[in-house]
Amino acid sequence: MKNISIFGTSSDAGKSTLTFVIAKIIQDMGFSVAPFKAQNVSNNAYVCEDGSEIAVAQYFQAQVLGVETSYHLNPVLLKSGRNSSASLIVEGKVVEDKDVREYYRDLDLLKPAVKRCFEYLNKKYDVVVCEGAGSPVELNLMDKDLSNIFIAEQYNTKIILVADIEKGGVFASIYGVYNLLPKKLRENVIGVIINKFRGDLTLFDKGVKIIEEQFNIPVLGVLPYLPFNFGFEDSQSLKNYQQNSKNAVIKIAVIAYPHMSNYNDFEPLIADESIELEFIEANISLDGFDMVILPGSKLVIKDLKWLKNNGLFDRITEFKKEFLGLCGGYEMMFETLNDKYALENDTPMIEEGLGFIKDEIVFEKEKVLKKQNYEIFDCQVSGFEIHHGISLKYPLYYENRNIKGTFVHAVFDNDSLREKFFKEINKEYRSFDFKAFKAKKTDEFVNSLKERLDIEKIRKSIDE
Repeated sequence: MKNISIFGTSSDAGKSTLTFVIAKIIQDMGFSVAPFKAQNVSNNAYVCEDGSEIAVAQYFQAQVLGVETSYHLNPVLLKSGRNSSASLIVEGKVVEDKDVREYYRDLDLLKPAVKRCFEYLNKKYDVVVCEGAGSPVELNLMDKDLSNIFIAEQYNTKIILVADIEKGGVFASIYGVYNLLPKKLRENVIGVIINKFRGDLTLFDKGVKIIEEQFNIPVLGVLPYLPFNFGFEDSQSLKNYQQNSKNAVIKIAVIAYPHMSNYNDFEPLIADESIELEFIEANISLDGFDMVILPGSKLVIKDLKWLKNNGLFDRITEFKKEFLGLCGGYEMMFETLNDKYALENDTPMIEEGLGFIKDEIVFEKEKVLKKQNYEIFDCQVSGFEIHHGISLKYPLYYENRNIKGTFVHAVFDNDSLREKFFKEINKEYRSFDFKAFKAKKTDEFVNSLKERLDIEKIRKSIDE
């Protein structure tokens, strides 16, 4: 069978979403399917069953498909670092911090890792659905493109284009991308999916005719804009979440500093109709909230300084109700943060924290990567750790009256912990089965798009 590449005709066209949708549809046909992205750029990562680190999009795609997670799904991951550097993660482990220009200069050194991982999946599964990155025809970068051109040429994948009609210029983006592709790849294009259409879909019937007759590109479907509150990969997708909070009994503020990471931690709260969630970026009063949460951060000390500079630091120290820190946010709660190896900063430094916890955080070179069951806050929870900061006194979590913090991510995925936390704030809080809710909503989302896609054409193309 043929593997598939999902190419966007622009950035943020919906590649991550269509990757798991197409993969799930093919899986439902009776084939074994795995998601794959050669290189991702994201500060949001999960720890896999094998203890490796991959981007959240590939982890979520694997969850939808029910396949084992490992570094093979995302062999190269870049996380933003200080100044123009990025943290380079290869086959699930941190290699080094590299200047972005140096990274592109040494790109050929990463191709063996990409090939090892793809070929491992190719042997194990009937179909590998490969998510591209950005646009596949950035002409000045095509020779440095691991996720699009390299995979498609190396493994002769069939190609589905995804075009975001919401941005405007959809005809130009489709025509331009298709005709700028190398001839061999143009011949592998199955067709294009028009994504994020708002309003009456029949209004684009003439557009479909133009694309098929004048561009000679089959249209595989026109998909409506549907909100989907899971698998947030970047801050832009996070800001588009929709929440039904008319019956909320608890109001929570999440401090959205510039380098916030792992905001998938909040998907259960966005889905929770008993909770109204608000992401705070400005120096506003926190008095109207029942709880304040400091989320994860890729650059903890820089985000801590941001809190001090914009005045939120003082607002937080004055807040007397429930307070929770997660990972990087937990580290900010300590008296001092010691970056003795300059992992986050240009030079070694010690920064004063919020002082809620009488101990020091020390950033160690070896990153903690764990995925397991934990006992924290008198609850049994499943989650994962991904951090450089270490506390000798409170290596996992801290709790003292209204002040709580932990290194563990995905704590709100656990129904028992949400029940405990929020019943203490308001006895009217009602918990729910988040895992079942997420599975139900994901299935509904996939099925609603499946009805509008030419599944038979996709199947015939990969059967060739």
